[in-house]
Amino acid sequence: MEAKPRLLTILDGVTVVMLIIATGMVFFYAPVEAVMGLVQKVFYFHVAAGWVGMLSFLVAAGAGIAYLWKGNRKWDVVGMASVELGLVFAFINVVTGSIWARPIWNAWWTWDPRLTTATIMLLIYAAYLMLRSGIEDPDRRARFGAIYAILGFLSVPLTFLSARLFRGIHPVVIGSNQPGAEGQFDMTALMLQTFLFSLLTFTIIFIDLLWHRIRLGRLQDRIEQMKLELNL
Repeated sequence: MEAKPRLLTILDGVTVVMLIIATGMVFFYAPVEAVMGLVQKVFYFHVAAGWVGMLSFLVAAGAGIAYLWKGNRKWDVVGMASVELGLVFAFINVVTGSIWARPIWNAWWTWDPRLTTATIMLLIYAAYLMLRSGIEDPDRRARFGAIYAILGFLSVPLTFLSARLFRGIHPVVIGSNQPGAEGQFDMTALMLQTFLFSLLTFTIIFIDLLWHRIRLGRLQDRIEQMKLELNL
């Protein structure tokens, strides 16, 4: 395996430091929300994880377009890595949302439009991984993955806009809320600073993990190519 780039090592350290700072800001810098109390602090990681999940699927769609255009399998590696990370962060988003919802909505789960569309998005990309695993030919699998990632991305803007397009109880983080949205609150300056830093931190975490996963994916692709050559 190729040597680990020095820049990636530095990025690892920066990621750890930023995560520690973000956690400290959430618990010690941002004030406790007057109505919801301590459970509101889940909000900072909940939204940040959701942002990174959607960003991951956007990168996967972009990689799919690049593969169909260039035909280079490195873009398939990027797309696969992005979908895997997107699923992880989107799942974290759903879990932390349930933790936040329990004391606010008095239920771990409701079929609110935002939650429903987020679940559909998760299932779409989980199917991506399962269907890919059933295709043995690398080039055919890459073409399938590229097309699927592009079409599957249609679920992402629908999920993002669902709280604005459909009447529900899920609050809108940025912008005006619909009547009946539960869990909404006005961010103070300290809350906003913590929120923005959490978004930046999770974005850096995504970049760091994506770089690691791409390096691993390249190694896996190389091994698969060697196996195909030996079989020939």
